[in-house]
Amino acid sequence: MIRGGAWKFAWVQARTQTAVAVAALAAAAILAAITGPRLLHFYDTVVATCGSRNDCASVTTAFLSSYRVIQVALPPVLLVAPALIGAFWGAPLVARELETGTFRLAWTQSVTRQRWLAVKLILAGLAGMAVAGLLSLILTWWFSPIDRVQMNQFTPAMFGVRGITPIGYAAFAFAFGVTAGAFIRRTIPAMAATLVVFAGARLAFSYYVRPYLITPLRATSALVMPTESGPAPPLGAGAVKPGDLVVSDQTINAAGRVIGANGGVGPNGEIGIQVTHGRPSLAGVGACPNKFPPLGGGLRGSGGQPPADFNAAVQECIDRLGIREVVTYQPLSRYWPLQWDETLIFTGLAIVLAGVCFWQVRRRLT
Repeated sequence: MIRGGAWKFAWVQARTQTAVAVAALAAAAILAAITGPRLLHFYDTVVATCGSRNDCASVTTAFLSSYRVIQVALPPVLLVAPALIGAFWGAPLVARELETGTFRLAWTQSVTRQRWLAVKLILAGLAGMAVAGLLSLILTWWFSPIDRVQMNQFTPAMFGVRGITPIGYAAFAFAFGVTAGAFIRRTIPAMAATLVVFAGARLAFSYYVRPYLITPLRATSALVMPTESGPAPPLGAGAVKPGDLVVSDQTINAAGRVIGANGGVGPNGEIGIQVTHGRPSLAGVGACPNKFPPLGGGLRGSGGQPPADFNAAVQECIDRLGIREVVTYQPLSRYWPLQWDETLIFTGLAIVLAGVCFWQVRRRLT
């Protein structure tokens, strides 16, 4: 086999899937090129200036409804793309050759096992990473004005389909697929294992690792009672800004024991008021030390809301009992550091898996 034969053969094997990926990328790029400038123009000329006209609510609603089908359809494509790269590009790469026995022909030529595997990993792996990266670039650019309005880049569904993390996901999924194929030696089971493990790794990382990659900030403030008629109290007395990732929101008593969550006393974000013999108390905390207004009309006034003086008395009770709210969070300013950290971790795992695959091919396969 001539020196460049391994590369040519690897390209012949990968050209169909590469053509499909290029076609999908071209379609996404054309769609973004047609609709993206209009969306940006809408944001720059209408949404960004809505404050001067006092019509931000209606303008934002209209803006977020623009190209709704694209908003709903595109993110899931990038969400599953790394998994598909791992299952359909990675898993069959070695497993298919082991099933059919064609690997023996390749190894009897001038190409060594290591070179045979390295060519496959480099060509298909880099192609998969490029596809995920370019698709993410398109989506990140197209959704940039929408993200400025929604401020939800940190949510698990959005974080993984923006920026550079899809490159790391694609590298990990591909490397795991190849390694699974080398160990399982059957294509379909290796594909299934890749999909299951990749989905599990993404979910576990999103909910249990990412929030703690960088030590979260902590804001402690007096608990402010929410009212049904007014806006929600600012988290951490305003320390937590829109777009920040809230890791936990707990309510503690004066002794530091957790007695609630989500801005309330209890797990559901509500202030549990109990009235026994006319004396109010906080559920799970104790009797209020201050006096309350007469409750002859009940806890609900004529408008269905607690009387204002009753709300004030509840807030005084909260203050005097020393009840506080503790919020741990990742500020939006850490978005890109976390993107880089996660990408490097998944890419590092891909490199480790590639090493394991080389070991399996060199030591175990016959």
